[in-house]
Amino acid sequence: MSNQIALIGRTATYLLLVLAAFISVFPFFWMMIGATNTSADIIKGRALPGGALWANMVNFFTSVDMPRILFNSFFIAGFGTAMTLLVSSLAGYGFEMFRSRFREKIFGSLLLMLSIPFAALMVPLFIMMANLKMINTYQAIILPTVASIFIVFYFRQATKAFPHELRDAARIDGLKEWQIFLFVYMPVMRSTYAAATIIVFMANWNNYLWPLIVLQTNEMKTLTLVVAGLTSAYTPDFGVVMVGAIFATLPTLVIFFLLQRRFVEGMLGAVK
Repeated sequence: MSNQIALIGRTATYLLLVLAAFISVFPFFWMMIGATNTSADIIKGRALPGGALWANMVNFFTSVDMPRILFNSFFIAGFGTAMTLLVSSLAGYGFEMFRSRFREKIFGSLLLMLSIPFAALMVPLFIMMANLKMINTYQAIILPTVASIFIVFYFRQATKAFPHELRDAARIDGLKEWQIFLFVYMPVMRSTYAAATIIVFMANWNNYLWPLIVLQTNEMKTLTLVVAGLTSAYTPDFGVVMVGAIFATLPTLVIFFLLQRRFVEGMLGAVK
């Protein structure tokens, strides 16, 4: 009887997992199928591959300055990710390694700021960027994301598992604090950096609202804005939109699969 109950439980679990996997994968499947069909077929709900892939790709590349758009997207996402990891990991390292009677109060104040919605910050942030003459520049997109409170929190929590004996041994060997951070802390915490890289890169790559406000010329727009713009036409070509969505999705998939093992280790708090 107990074996039958266990079998039923496992069967129900697998069925739920299959359903969850189908729900997760179906949008990507629909996007791939839609890229091969005409707009009329997509509207009709055609779920089979068509023969319009090449025409959709030609229309997409003729309507979009793809090299410039890709450069904007990769520069903002890549450089922004590198800066966020550097600044936020330094802050997380400092909060955990250096003790002060004000440390927890300052950290608690930072966490409290997570409750402030970005919509409440948009207007003052835009005014600040306008006063600094940074509207329609890369700096206006990258600078507000450099000090990520969530990533600071994430690195501080991960740093709790960092062996303090390594830091003490490095100090005995004569290393300064910045050398300990670069040559001891960063290699040991590489799984945490990998997980944070995926999180930050995806956030920067998919960032839509703030770039929409700050980037005011077509030459500065990112791929996310361009794909969204394709749907705003009076009669959007959904086949072209699906091609753009595929190009917008591929970089995040590549980053995730390259760092997948490290991502799991980093989320589990692995320190090596």
